[in-house]
Amino acid sequence: MSLVVPLAIPVDPLFAQVTDDAGQPVMTRPIARRAVSLAPHLTELVFAAGAGDFLVGTVRGSDYPPAAVAIPEIGDASSLDFESVLGLQPDLVLAWSSGNRATDIARLRALGLRVLVLEPQTLEDVARHLRVIGKLFATSVTAERAAAAFTARAAALRGRYASATPLSVFFEIWHQPLITVNGRHLISEVIRLCEGRNVFADLGQLAPAVSAEQVYWADAQVIITGSEAEDAGMASWRADTGLRAVREGWVFSVPADLIARQTPRILDAAEKICANLDAVRAAKGVRF
Repeated sequence: MSLVVPLAIPVDPLFAQVTDDAGQPVMTRPIARRAVSLAPHLTELVFAAGAGDFLVGTVRGSDYPPAAVAIPEIGDASSLDFESVLGLQPDLVLAWSSGNRATDIARLRALGLRVLVLEPQTLEDVARHLRVIGKLFATSVTAERAAAAFTARAAALRGRYASATPLSVFFEIWHQPLITVNGRHLISEVIRLCEGRNVFADLGQLAPAVSAEQVYWADAQVIITGSEAEDAGMASWRADTGLRAVREGWVFSVPADLIARQTPRILDAAEKICANLDAVRAAKGVRF
């Protein structure tokens, strides 16, 4: 009786291969050296992973780090210039599944481009994505350092506030229409780091629209908007004394490009939110 022995397939060291968040294998050979990013946070992640020099195209809004501003733009999430993308001859395109249209991603693949689809849903995903990018660009040393620093910083915040008195929070990401986040959204995890409790955590949609009546009913202790202090939404909330957070002066803002981008800088937003909640706890005389 003979045994059938599977053939050993040699591994080419010039290949870099990962499975993306859409479940698709993505292989580059040689390692990626010309890349296009289809979201500002992906641009930032590539730089954080030590591969910023290999970006040849980005989308509008890719303004961090400052070096990203000089990279040619190929449109935005809703309007890609496919001819420009092809003209840049990328060996890798980085896409965001909930920010880029599925039809655009499919078209890029049909044009023969390798597309890495990433979908950050948790803080740990930020570290994981740094490592994935580092592998494809052969910058794993820098990427691992950035991922480890991010994970350690998040753990330190989580430990610091583990015994803090919880505070209810309404987080607004858009004012008209009024849009918040549910408990599965990454922003909710950031708020939980500081022992904040999202009053709309139980809603089914990731970024649901809510009514003013729902906000009144929830009556959160703290309101936070993902915008700058001069934003119209902030002025509107501060004028609405029917809400407990307004009457007591607990309305805050956090820069949108920190809280809404799934990058290491999201922990800068977390630090700001934690400091805001600390101020509320101090005023109330509760533990923090």
